[in-house]
Amino acid sequence: MDIYQHFRKEEHAFIDKVLEWKTAVEFEYSPKLSDFLDPREQEIVKLIVGEQSDVLMKAFGGSPTSERKRVLIYPSYLTPTEEDFQLSLYQLVYPSKFVTIEHRQILGSLMSIGLKRSKYGDILIVDDLIQIIVSKEVDTFIELNLQSIGRATVSLKKRPLSEIIQQKEEWAEQVLSLSSLRLDVVISSAFQISRQKAQSIIQNGQAKLNWKIVENTAFECKEGDIISVRGFGRLKLISNEGKSKKDKFRFTVGKQK
Repeated sequence: MDIYQHFRKEEHAFIDKVLEWKTAVEFEYSPKLSDFLDPREQEIVKLIVGEQSDVLMKAFGGSPTSERKRVLIYPSYLTPTEEDFQLSLYQLVYPSKFVTIEHRQILGSLMSIGLKRSKYGDILIVDDLIQIIVSKEVDTFIELNLQSIGRATVSLKKRPLSEIIQQKEEWAEQVLSLSSLRLDVVISSAFQISRQKAQSIIQNGQAKLNWKIVENTAFECKEGDIISVRGFGRLKLISNEGKSKKDKFRFTVGKQK
């Protein structure tokens, strides 16, 4: 059976990488730790590695509610611990009484110091408390190089993982009636904006599908997809309820509160 038939074409390169990891663990009898993966990538690893007896996988990003996680593929005789995932938790020290720092500013500053997004886990913000999860192998580099975010001077204070703050996601469900499953149609209907505006958003790189920027307005969505639109929020396509009498797709979706 062709494994690729179950995935989108743009996911094939990542699938090849996962197959290499799995083969290496099988033949070298030593674990393989990935960088941080988004939830879709984690699901792909889970589907490929499966639950066979000789090679297993486990994902961890600092807490049970983490979105971005590192994945450990390991021989079945090993029992992974939190330490095996090589995570460092930092709390941001900044003049919170005078400035407000947003998620996009933090990510932008982290990216500007020269590391890939895959070296960073979740950015957690609750009121004025901000925490960042990073790969332990680069934590000293980040400490030395992240000195400002926006106009604010900042520093990082390492904290134990037991002190990680929890962010709870809440989704408001509704049923959409869609003329097609094109990305622009879904965004237009879900966020109640014109089709033209939805197309402009997508073409300007302001929409992500499964954590990846998609600029093709006709990209076809499917059950399980997560769509993020800058300035509007996040949308989850929960379940396909079939077609209506008017031949429209009925989809239960969740909008993040």
